[in-house]
Amino acid sequence: VQLQASGGGLVQAGGSLKLSCTASGRTIRTSTLAWFRQTPGKEREFVAAEFRNYGRKYYADSVKGRFTISRDNAKSTVYLQMNDLEPEDTAVYYCALDNEIILSQVRFEAGYDYWGQGTLVTVSS
Repeated sequence: VQLQASGGGLVQAGGSLKLSCTASGRTIRTSTLAWFRQTPGKEREFVAAEFRNYGRKYYADSVKGRFTISRDNAKSTVYLQMNDLEPEDTAVYYCALDNEIILSQVRFEAGYDYWGQGTLVTVSS
């Protein structure tokens, strides 16, 4: 499985961006999909996840109410709609996929076998 992330860019605080991540090599219908982000000098942190087969969605407290994860199985694509962006949201965003992860692990980087290359989001104040 290969993941290709896109949609990052520069936006002013309060603005919106929509990230996309397309998987090739298999269907994503039975996959759990997630977004993580990382800033220099810090560990990668969980942002959002959607459990397999249009299952339950999970969000980090810092983005709850502002970000929305969704998927289009027909396009093998997962999205992250980011609204009301803050400078603290500046990071490289990574998509992740796993087919066997259990619910208790969806917030943890180690639970995912496949990763996209990352897309940079910069929010100016």
